[in-house]
Amino acid sequence: MTANNKYRGLPVVVLAGRPNVGKSTLFNRLLRKRRAITDPTPGVTRDPVEADCLIDDGGLPKPLRLVDTGGFKLTECDELDKLVVEKTLETIKKADLVVLLLEAGDITSEDEELIGLLRPYRDRLIVAVNKTEGGRMQADAWNVLSFGFDNVLMISAEHGDNIGELKQEIIKRLDFSKVEEITSEEQTIRIALLGKPNTGKSTLSNRLTGANASIVSEIPGTTRDTVEGSFLWKSRKFIILDTAGIRRKTKVTENIEYYSVNRAIKTINDADIVVLMIDAEEGLSDQDKKIAALAHDKGRGIIMALNKWDTMPRLKNTFTAAQDRIRFMFGQMEYAPVIPVSAKDGTGVDKLLNTAITMYRQLNIHIGTSRLNQALEKWVQEYPPPAGPRTRFKIKYAIQKTANPVHFIFFVSRIQAVNDSYISYLRNKIRKDLGFSLVPVLTEIKSSSAEKKH
Repeated sequence: MTANNKYRGLPVVVLAGRPNVGKSTLFNRLLRKRRAITDPTPGVTRDPVEADCLIDDGGLPKPLRLVDTGGFKLTECDELDKLVVEKTLETIKKADLVVLLLEAGDITSEDEELIGLLRPYRDRLIVAVNKTEGGRMQADAWNVLSFGFDNVLMISAEHGDNIGELKQEIIKRLDFSKVEEITSEEQTIRIALLGKPNTGKSTLSNRLTGANASIVSEIPGTTRDTVEGSFLWKSRKFIILDTAGIRRKTKVTENIEYYSVNRAIKTINDADIVVLMIDAEEGLSDQDKKIAALAHDKGRGIIMALNKWDTMPRLKNTFTAAQDRIRFMFGQMEYAPVIPVSAKDGTGVDKLLNTAITMYRQLNIHIGTSRLNQALEKWVQEYPPPAGPRTRFKIKYAIQKTANPVHFIFFVSRIQAVNDSYISYLRNKIRKDLGFSLVPVLTEIKSSSAEKKH
């Protein structure tokens, strides 16, 4: 088992507790990377954040599904806080194991309320008191036993104290008999939903997954972490990554939102396809263009989803005009499909998913070197390179370096003579003749002494 393997039938471990007890820090500690946002501000995590995780207690690593829930908040709570509590309780009900995280010190009314709600799940509950590094406040922490727990673990998520003991307890309490490794032939399409805040990303995510994995609210910026959900469509498995809305840097004033923006951008690396959610009423922004450019540079498939299309005037040329504006603004990205959708009522969602399947197929095409160079010979005959003494160069051969992202390398005699317009010509021929009409094509030229990327 390695960190790159994929599994089905994973047992689910949920981290629960009131805000700011260290759930996200523990989540990252067990995951061994920064996935959940950690910040001293209470209530940073709102949606449940999930990730597959390998837990090692000194023996063979065991795979499981780890879930970081929103903080359980009862005092001074608003409507959004109530939604977070509701979502946390729903997640706990589905868990195979719940780690109740408390903080060293006095037990609060919110702790007591959550402890009471967790009593029906005592047989699948681990209680851990956090922030006890170096024995800090352990004497007070043992008071937790007065609530009837058989055992309590003293840990420090930040410093790592007794995390090994917690891992051992988790492994001991779980059933791994149903875990199966997913073979490479069982392809899963990973789609990242990106865009400005309040463009309908969470609404679309919930429609696709058939569950309220993301909290939907009229308040812009409700989603701060990246939320994963999965669903089947035409026997194909999809994973949806619902991200925090990306705002311009000048509008990012909180540390939390800064990390959320960076997390959303990094999500592009984890996706096959980026669905850029654009509010059809508000139109495009410079930020939309930057998101699309980032996805293009990474070689990700890009679908422009014009959301809230149900609110647009029912005129014959409304979509054509909207599409033309997008094509004008995005310049060299005419390959990216533009699809009108309504995440609210489902209009256009079928077309979006069918397009994603076709796009994923194109992303994973690999052209053999022989076929590629036969095509290259034809392209060069149709449009020979410049023949001047300073502009002359010869293309010796080409290879496809990778699929998904689609990346080709051309080996040339005089790299300094190759101009961007000729590379653009080759890129367009690859798309047209080799079956990459819907996806970005990354190209690179190389000689024996240097290389240049486009």
